[in-house]
Amino acid sequence: MFQIKCLAVWLCLLPLFLFAQPNVQLANVFSEDVHVKEYLISEKYDGIRAIWTGEKLVTRQGNPIFAPKWFTDKLPRVWLDGELWSTHNDFSFIMSTVRKQTPVDSEWRKIYYMVFDAPDRERNMTFEERYKRYTRLLTILDLPHVRPVEQFSVRNNEALHSMLAAYVNKGAEGLMLHRKLARFERGRTDNLLKLKPHMEADAQVIEILNGSGKYDGMMGSVLVEMPSGIRFKIGSGFSDEERNSPPNIGDHVIYKYHGYTERGIPRFASFLRFRDTRY
Repeated sequence: MFQIKCLAVWLCLLPLFLFAQPNVQLANVFSEDVHVKEYLISEKYDGIRAIWTGEKLVTRQGNPIFAPKWFTDKLPRVWLDGELWSTHNDFSFIMSTVRKQTPVDSEWRKIYYMVFDAPDRERNMTFEERYKRYTRLLTILDLPHVRPVEQFSVRNNEALHSMLAAYVNKGAEGLMLHRKLARFERGRTDNLLKLKPHMEADAQVIEILNGSGKYDGMMGSVLVEMPSGIRFKIGSGFSDEERNSPPNIGDHVIYKYHGYTERGIPRFASFLRFRDTRY
């Protein structure tokens, strides 16, 4: 009897272990055959994805985010999805602030929670309905550090690319497209698309290569490996500080590129940032 009771308790607790990682939507890449009239469009914020479960703030992998109490104690008891962000071209500061287990209050005062979705598991609303929901909730909440992300519509692809250029000129990373009538769908989906002026990918550092000339004695480039196994070098995009403090073997970097060579190597690959696999 005791063993049966233990099994029953374990079965009740099992979902908590299986679903520690929150349900999130992940974006596919925009393609020109998309009917943009079916989508709402917003700025893509270059920050850290953060899920408010109604009780705690976590990364998309389910790891806790140690925000100050004042940052979360007035958030509603509903599911929110968004980005922790400060200002354009400030990702290093955002990552440094958010990854600390002991939050630094003065740093968090510069962070905003940019909310772009509010899934409701019971009502299974369309994104257009969810947009109205999170805008209404956060307007009533009226917290200066919690902001609803504004959504727009455009009439065609030409207007979309004009909008992209305008946002990128202001320092934005790109645009996000949410299908208006789509219900929430876990995982990677065409209901959520990202559009940037260049392509981005992730690769693992295999070797640190010494520089020459002004970079002699510093990191000149890194040899990286794509998930496909193809290896290539990235030598541009690094600051002098990053060259003096190179990544470790096995670390991951995010790079931008413009298509592929005939051998499948990314063209004009340039370093963007290091990737912390916890976020």
